Amino acid sequence: MIDKAQLWTVMPLMAVGTYLIRFSFLGMLGNRPLPAWLTRALRYTAVAVLPALVAPGVLWPAATGGQTDPARLAAAVMTLLVGVITRSVLGAIIGGAVTLYACLALVG
Repeated sequence: MIDKAQLWTVMPLMAVGTYLIRFSFLGMLGNRPLPAWLTRALRYTAVAVLPALVAPGVLWPAATGGQTDPARLAAAVMTLLVGVITRSVLGAIIGGAVTLYACLALVG
């Protein structure tokens, strides 16, 4: 474990570092138009970040001790299919959740 002195030293330093990193982009460029190539690239940020956040939970879930689980794979595929077909985030979430719980109920 980290001791309290280190914790309370690292936390404010991380907060200041995070603020400075964000300010360097938002504060310095806030009132200027971004180049067209950068605007196009930033449009895909969410599309790249969300799968990166979800993939470890699907491929190596903690609930199964890191072993790939067919129920979670089926839920991920259903979420993707419903999202692509309906173009609805809420529909994709509901479709994936229903698939996950149904598969877990069937498998046990």
